[in-house]
Amino acid sequence: LKMSWLWLYLPLHLLMATCLCHSIKAPTTNSQQSFKSNLFNFYHSLILADGKETTIHLLKDIPKRYYFVLEEGRALAPFSITVTPCDVPIEWSILVYKPPPGKAAPGDHDTQEVSKSHKASSMVSTIFNYKGNSVETYMGMSSHSALYLLEFLSTERDTHITVYLTTDTTSGHLYPELPGDPRIDVIGIGHSTVTLAWKHSPSVLQHSEGIQYCLLVNEKHNYKSLCAAETAIRSSGMKLPPTVALSLSPYLLEPQQVMILSNSELSIINKVSSGEVRQVCMGTKNTYTVPNLSPSTQYYFDVFIVNLLTNASAAYTGTFARTLEEPEPQVTELKDGKVVHVVLDGKKKTFYSLQYQARHKKIHFTFQLCRGQIQVDITRNGKTVASENLSGLRYFSLKGKLLDIYSVQLRSTEESNSSVKVLASPHFHKPLFPLLPESLKIKSFSKLRTCRSVTIAWLGTQEESKYCVYRKRIEEDQIWRELQSADRCSGPESRHKSEKVLCKYFYDLNLQRAVTTETIKGLEAGTLYLFDVYLFGPSGIPVRYHSKVVKTRKKC
Repeated sequence: LKMSWLWLYLPLHLLMATCLCHSIKAPTTNSQQSFKSNLFNFYHSLILADGKETTIHLLKDIPKRYYFVLEEGRALAPFSITVTPCDVPIEWSILVYKPPPGKAAPGDHDTQEVSKSHKASSMVSTIFNYKGNSVETYMGMSSHSALYLLEFLSTERDTHITVYLTTDTTSGHLYPELPGDPRIDVIGIGHSTVTLAWKHSPSVLQHSEGIQYCLLVNEKHNYKSLCAAETAIRSSGMKLPPTVALSLSPYLLEPQQVMILSNSELSIINKVSSGEVRQVCMGTKNTYTVPNLSPSTQYYFDVFIVNLLTNASAAYTGTFARTLEEPEPQVTELKDGKVVHVVLDGKKKTFYSLQYQARHKKIHFTFQLCRGQIQVDITRNGKTVASENLSGLRYFSLKGKLLDIYSVQLRSTEESNSSVKVLASPHFHKPLFPLLPESLKIKSFSKLRTCRSVTIAWLGTQEESKYCVYRKRIEEDQIWRELQSADRCSGPESRHKSEKVLCKYFYDLNLQRAVTTETIKGLEAGTLYLFDVYLFGPSGIPVRYHSKVVKTRKKC
């Protein structure tokens, strides 16, 4: 029987049977077992698509095999295979299955006779193999007289990889091109910033549309591919939609994610157990200053050139840098009974330090949070005695020795500016701040709302104090700004006189009855109003209740 080159296109089970029938010489027992094993591998393989990136899931210690057959037409045809591990190192190899001995390729008229002693087991040979987690590309030439088998194995754990086979090596690439020198240069380091630069990708210079650079910042290590980075983030216990950073699609972010869009740059900050992981896409700019980093911290930086149309990417050689140590903060001395107003810049993430030397055994610290969120840490002679996030008005009573040194460190926990008033005093029985009720919330009564009036209520204390009510007409789109930007330390002096409604005194020794109500009249129908209540103590320092927004009825 003479075998034609149609064998390349036969179903695999027929191909195997044909190959077995046409062995020139019966193999020995060992070679026969090896031969049958190789045929079995081909039989239990999947076809690998040409010109398409294929995602392959691997189970631990279980090999997975794919094969491909190239188009007929040329005696020699180039092809390339790119394998991208997305997690742990893998093993992969390329095996070639040659036609049975003595069978000629089409157009090959001078094929020499193959020795009859050639064993069937030699028809399968390994032409490439690799172990590791780097992106690896194999480029070869096919003689059309062979069928190729790719074998993949993960010995560490279940994982996934991507594989790209192409026989069209002349009309462009799926993956964006890297420059001749793919290193990332660190050109500037500060306390909270690192400036990076890299050489342009040829893909950006040739096709600027649909191509952009994306930067990944983390505190763990560099990643050799974008899919490896995304896998690591997902394994930290969170869901990461990768195309949010890459294609700017309006995905709904997870609670652990923060998306920041400014100056045409999209940043995604993922809160994971090993610190922050940031993805920033900056278009075709090849320099970038990473902001808001922590001082004296080592960060790893990876740049990926991404094709937004195909979602394919190529990785520059990652780098790392350590931010500079924070200089010793300037220390402000606290004096008995003197209020210090501290404003903190959230973007710089710096500490503000206050120091107090005790002249009495018992010391009282008072903090009035004016705006934002602030973390306070109090140490006595170098040992921490109190630490918490401030909320509203907070008192700390501490007992020590004469001449103890107390240090107070304040830090904003959000990116916007925060501010706080601080008081240290040994005399708690004569506080500058008023006695506070259990809650500083203002309540409104929906059933008592009319088109022209609103009824509100708030809690008082056992101490007779002065309460002033203010109102302000606002629009729907102003609510969030008014509530977020409110300075809880500012008093009525910052308000317009026309916003004042009334002032009243009241108290009740029975805290269960220490509540007052007020009906504010003369309002407009279907209108939003912002209501504020200010509480004044003996010293005249005000405390502002939480603002309340109420809308009058449209129809009555």
